[in-house]
Amino acid sequence: MFVEKVELSVDAHQPSDFPEFLSGEVIFVGRSNVGKSSMLNVIFGKKLARTSSIPGKTKSLIFFKVNDEYYFVDFPGYGYAKTSKAEREKFQLLVNAYFKMRRPSGIFMLIDSMIPNQRSDIEAFEFFKNFSDTFLVLTKIDRLSKSKINEKISEVEGTFKEAKSVILFSSVNRAGLLETEKILREILKTR
Repeated sequence: MFVEKVELSVDAHQPSDFPEFLSGEVIFVGRSNVGKSSMLNVIFGKKLARTSSIPGKTKSLIFFKVNDEYYFVDFPGYGYAKTSKAEREKFQLLVNAYFKMRRPSGIFMLIDSMIPNQRSDIEAFEFFKNFSDTFLVLTKIDRLSKSKINEKISEVEGTFKEAKSVILFSSVNRAGLLETEKILREILKTR
């Protein structure tokens, strides 16, 4: 396992809350309810990230300290219609401040494999790809047939041409965990 030790370090609601830099930082981002917290919990090997059936629950940048060397940062979900305009603007200011102050080692952008490509995903990718290598993670693949998975891969590769790679992931059967850990080792230049 890549993660030997993990703790919730900081729940940042404003830039002054951001922790001191460590040797690397990886962002996890995606639409509300795409499975970010579930994926993080699989990577961590324990339930540490908050999961919720209510979309838009994360309203801050949550920094998890991993192996005392890195931060994994859980970004607020985007694309949730019931979030107020004021809250969306507050999230955007927080995200903009993050990228002015920090440089991530990599970005894992999660996409729901069960729905067509969303405009919000395309717009988010166009934004995030400017700051680091962006790896697409197709979540919930355990719910799809092999042919549907192949269709989704083609759809995603056609739309997100500049993605570093596409990872098939399931928090239910842990598919994609080894590939994710391999990428984490490469981008964080460990062992």
